[in-house]
Amino acid sequence: MKRHLGDDVVRGKIGVSRPWLGMTDLPGTRIKSMQLKEALAKAVQQLEDAAVGSARLNAEMLLMFVLGVGRAYLYGHPERELTRDEEDRYAEAIAERARGVPAQYIIGHQEFWGLDFVVTPAVLIPRPETEHVVEAALELAQGIERLRIVDVGTGSGCIALALASELKRAEIDAVDISGDALEIAKANAARLQLADRVRFRSGDLLEGFGAEDFDLVVSNPPYVGECEADKIQAEVRKFEPHVAVFGGPQGTEIVTRLLEQAHRVLKPGGHVLVEIGFSQSEKVRQLALDFEDVHFVEDLQGIARVLVGRKSEVRS
Repeated sequence: MKRHLGDDVVRGKIGVSRPWLGMTDLPGTRIKSMQLKEALAKAVQQLEDAAVGSARLNAEMLLMFVLGVGRAYLYGHPERELTRDEEDRYAEAIAERARGVPAQYIIGHQEFWGLDFVVTPAVLIPRPETEHVVEAALELAQGIERLRIVDVGTGSGCIALALASELKRAEIDAVDISGDALEIAKANAARLQLADRVRFRSGDLLEGFGAEDFDLVVSNPPYVGECEADKIQAEVRKFEPHVAVFGGPQGTEIVTRLLEQAHRVLKPGGHVLVEIGFSQSEKVRQLALDFEDVHFVEDLQGIARVLVGRKSEVRS
């Protein structure tokens, strides 16, 4: 009969290694339970040794996840002893973070626009910069009756669902080329009770959509160039979906196609809003020559983050 490592652990024939604690639980022995403050200190040290940024923040976040508590609990119960199962799960989580796996993938959640999103390695992790797309879209949506929006490359569904939570009467479509990403987006829509507000569909950018259908086209497309892969964070390069990060050899190939298709599907006077990469503003401006009133929304650091352009109201 086939046996598993876990069988021998249960029978007490081998030890359970906990290298992050610097110990092994040998058969017939009982190691004293570790206190919360001790576990946290050792985890911080392990993450610092692995050159993980914000080591303490990460260690606390993962411990809160394992214990199912808030940060106040960590500071209020430093001598609380962890159970053996909690020690093992925390050790596993810290080991994953130490090898570069983003904390959001370990925890399985990320907040965006005040909403809780499920995230897996199938989708890009929602980031605060992308909230600028939502902010700009909400401003442009004011006063439009029968508002129609399409979110291109929806990923976790964060943009589409954030807009759906704010614009109760809007008709919103969301498209992605990845079937796995669409499953996550649909799950998020169900969890947030917004499943009846957004239509999800599989597709390559805006192919398959009719002309002059939408008031707003919004997107956080892949915009990192293959030529600059070594300049982005290793954990992004190694663990986030390649199709959602890299936009072609130079990084603007997908944006080029998106802008061309957006011009076709937008109603006269409609707007396109596209998140762009650092230092891409002038290059992207040249790609948006078919649009009027082209400008950029800056992030909190003054970096041009979102391209905004308007389709002419004069029908060609």
